[in-house]
Amino acid sequence: MLSGIMDAIRVAAESAKSASFRLAELPLSLRNQALMRISEQLRASASSIIAANQKDLEDAKADHLASPLLKRLRYDEAKLQESVDQISSLVAQEDPVGRVLARTELDDGLVLVKVSCPIGVIGIVFESRPDALVQISTLCLKSGNAVLLKGGSEAKRTNDALAKAIKEALYQVDGRFEGAVHLISTREEFRALLALEDLVDLIVPRGSNELVRSIQASTKIPVLGHAAGICHTYIHEDADLELAVKVCYDAKVQYPAVCNAMETLLVDHHVAKDFLPRMAEEYAKAGVELRGDEATRSLIHAGVATEQDWATEYNDLILSIKVVGSLAEAVEHINHYGSHHTDAIIARSREAAEKFMNAVDSSSVMWNCSTRFADGYRYGLGAEVGISTSKTHARGPVGLEGLTIYKWKLYGSGQAVADYSGEGARRYTHRKLQ
Repeated sequence: MLSGIMDAIRVAAESAKSASFRLAELPLSLRNQALMRISEQLRASASSIIAANQKDLEDAKADHLASPLLKRLRYDEAKLQESVDQISSLVAQEDPVGRVLARTELDDGLVLVKVSCPIGVIGIVFESRPDALVQISTLCLKSGNAVLLKGGSEAKRTNDALAKAIKEALYQVDGRFEGAVHLISTREEFRALLALEDLVDLIVPRGSNELVRSIQASTKIPVLGHAAGICHTYIHEDADLELAVKVCYDAKVQYPAVCNAMETLLVDHHVAKDFLPRMAEEYAKAGVELRGDEATRSLIHAGVATEQDWATEYNDLILSIKVVGSLAEAVEHINHYGSHHTDAIIARSREAAEKFMNAVDSSSVMWNCSTRFADGYRYGLGAEVGISTSKTHARGPVGLEGLTIYKWKLYGSGQAVADYSGEGARRYTHRKLQ
C-alpha cells in the first residue's frame, strides 16, 4: 500500500518536474492566456463548483467542524467572483520571470547579469479554504512554476471541481501546460511527497502552527510559511481614539478566521480609561469575547487573560487585551509573544510610529491601519500563496516575486580565467551597469 502511494506520487512529481522546464520557457502572453481561460472556465463551471461546495459544507456541519473553518470552507458565488477578480489582477501584473535584477561588467566584453527565474516545482498544503487552490494555481502558472496541491479533506469535492476546471482550461490553451497542476488527495500522499527532495523545490504550508511545524520536521525540502498569526495592535498615548476604534474593530471583526486578524490589543495606560470602554462597547455589538489583564478588567467587563492567551491565535471572535506602560513595553510584548506576522500601531506621531515599525520584528508592520491589509491581493501582488515569517528568500505575503529565484548569466567573448592571474594579468573592472 505504502509503496504504491510512493510510486504514484513520484510519477506525479516527475510529471510536474517536466512541466516546470516547459513553463520556464513559455512567453508571458501564453501564461496570461491560460489565466484568462481559467477565469472563463470557473464561470462556466460555477454551478457544479458551488454544488460541490454545498455538499462539503453539509458534511462539515454534520461533523461539527469548528465555526472558523466552516467560514473558510464556504465557496459561493461571491467567493467565485473574488477568484475571478484576483485572476484579472494577476493578469495585469508585470512578468516576474526574466527580470534583470543587476548587471555588472567584469571586464570589457565580459558582462554578468542577474535574472529572475521560476523556482520549479512547488508543493503546497492548505486547510479548509478552497479559494486558496485557485490563488495558488494561478500564481504558480503566472510565475512559471508547476504545483502539487493538497487541500483539506473537508473541501475534497470543491477542490476536485476547481482542479478539474483549471486543468480543462489549461488543456484548451496549450499542451505544454500538461502536468503543471496536480491535486493530491490524501495526507499519506502528501507525506510521500515530502520525501521527494530530488523533484520538489519548495514546500509552502498554509494551516495551523502544528501543521507547519510537523512539515518542517518531516522533510529536507525548504519550507516557506508561517507557524501562526498572532497579530497585535498597539494604541499609543497620542492616538486618535475615534480612528483607533474604527481600525481595531476592523482588525478583529471584519474576518476573524484568518491569520492577519488581530488577536491581542495593547493599550497605553495614558488612554486606556478613555479608549477601552468605547472599544468594548463596539466589540459587544459584534459578540467579541474579551479577555484582559488586571488593569483591563478594572476598566471593562472581560475574562481573565492568561499567559497562554498572549501566545494564542484564536481565529475567532475572541480578543486578549493588555494595558502597557510605554511603547517600549508594547514592542517587548510583541517581539516575545508574537509570531512575526503583522503588527500595527495607532498614533498621531510619525516619530513614534517609525520607532515602533523599526523595532517590531514582523514581516508586516503598519501605522494607523488594520492588520487585515496584510494580504497579497491587497498589497497588489496578485494574491498570494501564503504569508512567510521566515527571513530567507521571501517575507510577508508571498506573491509572484516570492515564487521566483534568480540565476546568473555571464556573457563573454573568449575570456579565460588564466588571463586574470599571474604576471601581467588583466584586471577586473567590476563596473555596475544600468
